[in-house]
Amino acid sequence: MTLQQLHYVLTIADAGSFNKAAELLYVSQPSLSNAVRDLEKELSITIFHRSGRGVTPTNDGAEFLLYARQVYHQYEQLREKYSGAETLKKKFGVSAQHFSFAVKAFAELVHSYDTAEYEFAIRETKTRDVIDDVSTLKSEVGILFLSDFNRPVLSKLFRANGLVFHKLIDCKTYVYLWREHPLAKKKSIRFSDLANYPNLSFEQSDNSSFYFAEEIFSQNEYPRSIKVSDRATVLNLMVGLDGFILCSGIICEELNGSDYVAVPFEEGRGGIMEIGYITRQDSRLSRVGERYIEELKKYLNNAKTE
Repeated sequence: MTLQQLHYVLTIADAGSFNKAAELLYVSQPSLSNAVRDLEKELSITIFHRSGRGVTPTNDGAEFLLYARQVYHQYEQLREKYSGAETLKKKFGVSAQHFSFAVKAFAELVHSYDTAEYEFAIRETKTRDVIDDVSTLKSEVGILFLSDFNRPVLSKLFRANGLVFHKLIDCKTYVYLWREHPLAKKKSIRFSDLANYPNLSFEQSDNSSFYFAEEIFSQNEYPRSIKVSDRATVLNLMVGLDGFILCSGIICEELNGSDYVAVPFEEGRGGIMEIGYITRQDSRLSRVGERYIEELKKYLNNAKTE
């Protein structure tokens, strides 16, 4: 087993096909297939199910990929530390709930590497996927929030997956609305004020519970409810249907536009969102990861001051 073989199988797993992986690796598909076949023969397992639609890991393959990703990540950290990091291609991945500030910090990170080669990825995704991505080292950092309601469940899940939560900031709850919404000019909004308007929330997996919701007070009963999958749709439905979404109040106008406002939400206890990031307990942040966290903290501290 070689590091090159580990790099090959991880690239195939991320790309979802041998063809795409071969392009990314600048090798021929037959050479790539032979390398994987030799590895499978050495391990006496089948790593991938192959079909006309691409590849998916087998049960044995999924377990092997988990360990392979950890080993290869450690190798890259060693190489970064001792082999002249400035000459190496920078790699970094972050998975996040749908927070515009996480995207803004990512953009600032990328700007700082404009003159260097890099391979970065940002994934705005479901809560469980954020946890899984960091657990398997698909992403180095995951951004999400904790509340009095979801903290016991998510904290247990973090421990089970060898993850650590690092607090960044506490935020009160706000109602995010279109600037022309009938409630937009109120000094504060109560739960009863929202009865006639659709509650927007990000869709999670079919078998997820309220604990995986990206919105605080997900356990409340809303008369009108619409599930969405991306921030652009949320913004469109705010305008088209006078919809609302509960949020941290930290909004990046540069990305979302200036046609929206965040109004304080009055709902008593349990309305604090503890925003932070998760990492693997057995890994340290790369230099790129450290710079991303610095950008996050800078943006959040400025937003808190404002």
